[in-house]
Amino acid sequence: MLLSEGQMSDYKGAALIIDALPRAKALLTDRGYDADWFRTALDARGIAACIPSKANRKVPIPHDAVLYRQRHRIENMFGKLKDWRRIHTRYDRCAHTFMSAICIAATVIFWLNQ
Repeated sequence: MLLSEGQMSDYKGAALIIDALPRAKALLTDRGYDADWFRTALDARGIAACIPSKANRKVPIPHDAVLYRQRHRIENMFGKLKDWRRIHTRYDRCAHTFMSAICIAATVIFWLNQ
């Protein structure tokens, strides 16, 4: 798991996580991860890239729109996490403590939705 600084772009963050990606069939990401080198690295690992093309790409690369619709679940979880004031405003200066708060909040959210 990688906790990057708040102002880091997705493009730079992808370079840091590519070696730590677990085995998966597909990776759902937003347009911020649309880069040829990232798609190539995913393909080399046998992971299908479900990434919509950026608006400035000359030749758009098709993606699985049906699978991409499932991405709303990820966005909903981030929205629920941001309901927790401690996480939303990032009170914790230490990354370890902040990640612990995220884990506790995610566990409570999961438990409440059962």
